[in-house]
Amino acid sequence: MAKQVKLTARPRTESGRNAVKTVRTRGSVPAVIYGHHRTPANLEVSHRELEILLSHAVGENILVDLEIQDGANNSSQLSLIQEVQRHTLRNQILHVDFQAVSMTEKISADITVEPFGEAEGVKNFGGLLEQSIRSISIRCLPQDLPEIIRVDVSALKIGDSIHIRDLQLPSGVEADVDADLTVFIVAEPAVAVGGPAGAAASSPEVIKEKKAEAASDKK
Repeated sequence: MAKQVKLTARPRTESGRNAVKTVRTRGSVPAVIYGHHRTPANLEVSHRELEILLSHAVGENILVDLEIQDGANNSSQLSLIQEVQRHTLRNQILHVDFQAVSMTEKISADITVEPFGEAEGVKNFGGLLEQSIRSISIRCLPQDLPEIIRVDVSALKIGDSIHIRDLQLPSGVEADVDADLTVFIVAEPAVAVGGPAGAAASSPEVIKEKKAEAASDKK
């Protein structure tokens, strides 16, 4: 299950480009929180704390106990990191979106799907393991949110496949996509273009014979 981590935030009263630069200058990241019947609010979080949190995350879905420090009006809000914007060249965090959630209401999330084990059809017969779906949409309560979905593919033979309906999802988690979609399949070994060496060698001779026949027709 996704780990619930703590992160401190403060209200952000400044707005505009210059204000955002000021926030970043003091070592913070501009943020916003929205969802779950609350008015969107501008926040700022420590750049260092956020980088540490993200560096320890296994999947893309991170459940955060956001402690909003606002003087005497301190509050706590369970939230999901919805989006992290980074600088394209420096990879610096520019902005982060938090989605407020409730422990008693199901949420939707896209979870990465990852295979483990070596498929029998690949190991013993030279097949190719193909993955058609890299992540799937799921629904669950926040406390049941998985970090990643790992699928054992070791029993797959040539032509075998795993569909959404075959996935062993954690308790409390349900797939929110078509159950017939293929996730993994072991394809047959690739055949060299041109077929057997003998066939490839005879092709030029056939072309020469045709050219000779064409030349004799002209005479």
